[in-house]
Amino acid sequence: MKAARALLGIDQRQLADLADLSLPTVQRMESSEGVVRCNVESMMRIMEALRQAGVELIADDADSQGSGRGVRLLVAEAGHS
Repeated sequence: MKAARALLGIDQRQLADLADLSLPTVQRMESSEGVVRCNVESMMRIMEALRQAGVELIADDADSQGSGRGVRLLVAEAGHS
């Protein structure tokens, strides 16, 4: 989440607003070590807010130049805006 926010240049409050969550919820999620502490609905809201803002979450088994999980900016398909 921190990396995604950095790509977008937003703070925790802005992410909370985008996901329609409270600031403490986002803070708690980001402070989790290992598995993120939250309910499924909160995680889905964060993931959708990041996607809508232009960030793609990279799964362990997804095509990527590196290895493991991460984030990257979405690239618009050629011919589409």
